[in-house]
Amino acid sequence: MLIDAHCHLDFPDFDADREAVLARARAAGVGHFVVPGTTRRRWPEVLALGERDEVSVCLGLHPYFMGDHREGDVEALAAALDRHPEAVAVGECGIDARLTDTLDAQWSLFDAQVRLAKARGLPLVIHCVRANDRLAKRLRQLAPEAGGLIHAFAGSPQQAKAFLDLGFVVGLGGALTHERAKRLQRAVTALPDDGYVLETDSPDMPLAGHQGERNEPARVGEVCLRVAELRGQPPERVAADSTANARRLFGLMEGAK
Repeated sequence: MLIDAHCHLDFPDFDADREAVLARARAAGVGHFVVPGTTRRRWPEVLALGERDEVSVCLGLHPYFMGDHREGDVEALAAALDRHPEAVAVGECGIDARLTDTLDAQWSLFDAQVRLAKARGLPLVIHCVRANDRLAKRLRQLAPEAGGLIHAFAGSPQQAKAFLDLGFVVGLGGALTHERAKRLQRAVTALPDDGYVLETDSPDMPLAGHQGERNEPARVGEVCLRVAELRGQPPERVAADSTANARRLFGLMEGAK
């Protein structure tokens, strides 16, 4: 069984055919889905999906949506985490260095979410764009004890190792299927078997050959095949390793949520 360790099934992109999307994923061998939160307004939709046996959820405040966050959201997140112990991680949080006008606020919000995760012994689900080295330094300073996931990792072998040394795993998705992603592909080949999970970031992060299309969890199988090719391993081995890693990271029991 495959696990899509990061997919936004709550997004409106899936409102018209969410059941069909899930059915296609199950037919492709994807048996579990981890859905992160992005804004306070969307947490109810995320939590509703978490009522399904095959879905686990995270709650967080995403750095890309700084314009949607309001004063009091961190306190609301703390309360929501306490009310919903079924949440398996804090996230999606992190840093998007493309958004330079909100960067200071992003760091402040990220630090607050790390503190919430530490207080509850939860892993983090981290969005990191153009900030791998700075983020690794910050994580060394803040020392979150439960580790987490560096979602949509797109860095070098050395940057991957820095995150692994801090107790994190990296998320591998559509980016590595593109021919130009040579540095990322080198990182994939160098990862230990327990250092990664597979994800789609649906509806975003389309795979090579699917540019401009809505991404779906069913395509995590295509990611698995490409990772297996890069690592010189059977796809069954990659599927088993990535699933075991996701279960360990998020505390998922086999055959249960």
